[in-house]
Amino acid sequence: MERFASFMWGTPLILLLVGGGLFFLIYSRALPYRHFGHGFAILTGRYDNSNDKGTLSHFQALTTALSGTLGLGNIAGVALAITAGGPGAVFWMWLTAVVGIATKFFTGTAAVMYRGYDSQGALQGGPMYVIREGLGKRWLPLAIFFSFAGLCGTQPVFQINQLVAMLRTSVAYPLQLASEQSHFGFDLIVGVIAALLVLAVISGNLPRVGKVTSRLVPSMVIGYMLMTAGILVTHVSDIPAAFGLIFQDAFTGQAVAGGALGTVIQVGVSRGAFSNEAGIGTESMAHGAARTNEPVREGLVAMTGPVIDTLIVCTCTALVILITGVWQGTEAGGVTLTANAFSSTYGNWGPLLLTVMVIFLSLSTIMTFWYYGSKCLGFLIGAQHQHHYVWAYGLLIIAGSVGSVGVIFNFLIAMYAAMAIPTMISALVLAPRIMQAAKEYFARQEDDG
Repeated sequence: MERFASFMWGTPLILLLVGGGLFFLIYSRALPYRHFGHGFAILTGRYDNSNDKGTLSHFQALTTALSGTLGLGNIAGVALAITAGGPGAVFWMWLTAVVGIATKFFTGTAAVMYRGYDSQGALQGGPMYVIREGLGKRWLPLAIFFSFAGLCGTQPVFQINQLVAMLRTSVAYPLQLASEQSHFGFDLIVGVIAALLVLAVISGNLPRVGKVTSRLVPSMVIGYMLMTAGILVTHVSDIPAAFGLIFQDAFTGQAVAGGALGTVIQVGVSRGAFSNEAGIGTESMAHGAARTNEPVREGLVAMTGPVIDTLIVCTCTALVILITGVWQGTEAGGVTLTANAFSSTYGNWGPLLLTVMVIFLSLSTIMTFWYYGSKCLGFLIGAQHQHHYVWAYGLLIIAGSVGSVGVIFNFLIAMYAAMAIPTMISALVLAPRIMQAAKEYFARQEDDG
């Protein structure tokens, strides 16, 4: 499975994501970057209109999209990137975020601009509808391809697996509820409890998920930032060296066995895309549900995602791991490595505090992934059948709690790569229409004063 993931994240896809993002940046003449203030103003609710089409407010659409990226992508994903690609991988994560701002503007705008109706007559957004409505029926195989990859890639198994690993290390072992030799029972119990909690929320469909994520995501992000700030303040003199290590290793690959620079780039771009989902297309399904009749407005909201997710939160995680030195001489990976970084400063309280963050952020991600998967399934077999996915999803949560993270993560990474192909192709083809809509929107904003 690792070879398959490496093949999918080869040079062609890296060029598609990074090169496509650069194209959007240059083609738009950095237009989105000049309107961050307006994007954040939209999140305050001043532009919300209850009479507009859609389900979620702008803020709920962003927090729902962020709940699919913030969390384990930032806590465990960064650790996995440093373990596999060295500190230099963080630089390439940053690069995907910088160009991803432009990508998210285009894909977020398209998600509303080309919404379509499912088989039950409900208005939906996402790359599959963008392709069907914006490109026409002859492009339908590409929409089906995205839906299949999206259904496979948005499984909850990685999130629940890392959550169980965190609970096992910080709770089960200290309290002797499990041991390294015998922890299947504990893992299974956690999986069942998590499944029941998630099912209780997703039974209320997207509106309930939006309400939950709009409360969980901001509070957990603030809490996590305060935790990382405590470590950064106590190690402030080591921060410049950590940045220097990131930049140096980004172009040498010295921290990777054999000095494989290609590995550093591949790992950084793939983990960056997994973290902020720019160009992947999953977040477009959340933004496509925004309650607005102004597509460009939601594009401006969407582009704030990579800034919050990767440039701020992921950077803090990376610095914490690097300045504490826990990444060297250890076989720990994922959330365990991040927990070690926190315990080096906060002692036994570190893993416990991080566990609280992981519990809520991973559960919110799992809830959002259910929405993505069910919409992909609904597109493939009909929306009237997608409600059956709830029960299959619950079983997947339980199965993921006792599975192997290596195989699971590589499979998800491969499916993320597959999703990026139709998402980026459709956005590139529709770029002139999206840009025209943006020019008209900003012209109206200037006229309104």
